[in-house]
Amino acid sequence: MPWCDTHAMTAHLAEISRMVEPGAHAVVILDQAGWHMSKALVVPGNITLLPLPPRSPELNPVENIWQYIRENWLSNRVFGSYEDIVALSCEAWNRLIDRPWKIMTIGLRDRAHGF
Repeated sequence: MPWCDTHAMTAHLAEISRMVEPGAHAVVILDQAGWHMSKALVVPGNITLLPLPPRSPELNPVENIWQYIRENWLSNRVFGSYEDIVALSCEAWNRLIDRPWKIMTIGLRDRAHGF
């Protein structure tokens, strides 16, 4: 989707909801972006939202995933169109998922295991 807004987040949650096994429940951890916390957001019954504290990117390892993708495959580019952005982002994502060990090392927080 070309925008990050409540409509896009509602659609995203609906897609997650469809992937949750019958009888199971999903917890979605997210930051407190406006579209994540909007009163107009439609949250399916099989999903619970768990917002992280404000200004705490260190608690959200996916921020490091996005940084890695940008630094390695999406930075210093000129995109000719929205379609180019989507295609190159999908290509970058597929490159990353071919490297599960990289995802694990990016997401690992040694200091989180000390508590």
